[in-house]
Amino acid sequence: MFTRTESLGQFIRFYPIVSAIIAVNLVFYLATVLPFLPNYLIMERLTGVNLYIAEGEWWRLITPIFMHGGFPHFLFNSFSLVLFGPGLERMLGRGKFILVYLLSGIAANIATFILEPLSFSHVGSSGAIFGLFGYYVAVVLLRKGRMSKEDSQVILTIAAISVIMTFFQSNINITAHLFGLLAGFLLGGAAKK
Repeated sequence: MFTRTESLGQFIRFYPIVSAIIAVNLVFYLATVLPFLPNYLIMERLTGVNLYIAEGEWWRLITPIFMHGGFPHFLFNSFSLVLFGPGLERMLGRGKFILVYLLSGIAANIATFILEPLSFSHVGSSGAIFGLFGYYVAVVLLRKGRMSKEDSQVILTIAAISVIMTFFQSNINITAHLFGLLAGFLLGGAAKK
């Protein structure tokens, strides 16, 4: 379930939503680093800044899901999405997958807005990706038999390690990680068995 053996063309055809999310992330990343674009305006207008959200710029609860703070950040989140997104896109279907991804990311950003100071700013798809982990955990714990024992062990191990690492890395939005995970878990728990 988590091993990728497809060619790039097959991957795009089999997992169009995961592919589209990565493409959007790449476009936003390139827009912030290419020298001929006004990248400072893009980051300034799309980054999640709690003060600006409080002043009515509500789109900042969505746009940070597609923004990244440098190439390593973009690469790690894209790699996580390539590994863990396809199985869930296949399990849920395209519409439900994008719904889980976006709702988890938005929930993570709302929690960040509520719980972090007004001066707090953030970018990254980690809250949405943790939402995928949360959904998987709900499937493993609440709908036994939907995933193989091996895949269940992999997802529980990766989710646990990811949560632990959240507290040991610098510049991590801990709130987004935890509330993205919780949102995904609740969405998975609320889904029909």
